[in-house]
Amino acid sequence: MFQNPLRRWGRHRDGKRPTVLVKELRERDRRRMLRHFLELEDSDRLLRFGSMLPDEQVTSYVNGIDFSRDMVFGVYNRVFRLVAVGHLAFAPRDESSTVTDKERVAEFGVSVSRSARGMGVGSRLFERAAIHCRNNDVDTLYMHCLSSNKTMMHIAKKAGMEIHREYGEADAYLKLLPADPASVLQEALHEQFAVLDYTFKANKRIAVKWLGRLIGKK
Repeated sequence: MFQNPLRRWGRHRDGKRPTVLVKELRERDRRRMLRHFLELEDSDRLLRFGSMLPDEQVTSYVNGIDFSRDMVFGVYNRVFRLVAVGHLAFAPRDESSTVTDKERVAEFGVSVSRSARGMGVGSRLFERAAIHCRNNDVDTLYMHCLSSNKTMMHIAKKAGMEIHREYGEADAYLKLLPADPASVLQEALHEQFAVLDYTFKANKRIAVKWLGRLIGKK
């Protein structure tokens, strides 16, 4: 019952670990994004935002995300719970920059719930952000975090980013290749599979709630 049609496709190459499906988030996901951030442990909130933001500031951050300007990606688990969020924020390049001559640069921030760690979720979110930058004429992707943020440092090293550490903080940037037909197709396919998976999980959740109410009335 309720078998996910993407289950076989979603298997990792080792046949055990599922492939992480990364979906573009929109306005309708804002409430779940807020819950994800508020449920982060104190140490994880510190690593994500660089300081221990109180709930009010976290709420203000989520409510202030401009989906028409930035890109936000997420990973939903099998029970339709948002367990990871990657925020790709765009900004005009500094005119004195020697790193890029493109009009925009992008900065990436990520958070992963404890229940979803060890599955490469952070790296998959970063890869999705990077390919979106490539396909939208952005050739420089930045990350800024505390040097103690092992997850971000692992992502940066794995991606081959150039890392600069100073006063307990780290800046990393990655030069991206230009878009090509393969990168455009890859991003489109990833989003299509993620949307199908999202739709299945959302419908399953609705069906389970409906059945629960039906049984409760008997």
